Amino acid sequence: MLCIGLDTGTHTGFAVWDKGKRELTELSTLKIHRAMERVRELSVSDEIVVYFEDARLRTWFGNAGREALQGAGSVKRDCSIWEDYLTDLGVEWHAVAPKNNATKLNATFFEKITGWKGRTSEHARDAAMLVFNRQ
Repeated sequence: MLCIGLDTGTHTGFAVWDKGKRELTELSTLKIHRAMERVRELSVSDEIVVYFEDARLRTWFGNAGREALQGAGSVKRDCSIWEDYLTDLGVEWHAVAPKNNATKLNATFFEKITGWKGRTSEHARDAAMLVFNRQ
C-alpha cells in the first residue's frame, strides 16, 4: 500500500510513503496536472490512499494581507479540484487540516527525522509529513 501526500497549491508538494517498505520512495514538487498524472499512474499499479492538506479546514488567518488571502482562496479551489478528481478516480482520500500536520520543517531537520537524503522543497517536505510513518 502506498500513501501519497499532497501539499496543494501552484507548486504541489508530492510524496509517496511505501507502508510495506516503511520508507519515503518519492518526493518532488510538481505542477498540479503532473501530480494528477502521477496519482493516476500509481492508482493503476498499486493500492493507494491520498492525504492532502486542506486549506478549507483552516480556521485562523491572523493578519494576512489581501495577497495572502487571495492565495489561500486559490489553494482552497485546488483542494476542491483534488477532492473531485480523487473521488472520480475512485481513490480513497483524506483531507487533513493544516493544524494537524507538521509543516515548514527545514531540510536538515527533515533529513534527520525521515532519513531522506535528496534535495527537497518546502512543499515536498510538507507533503511528506502528511504520510511519513503512516501505519
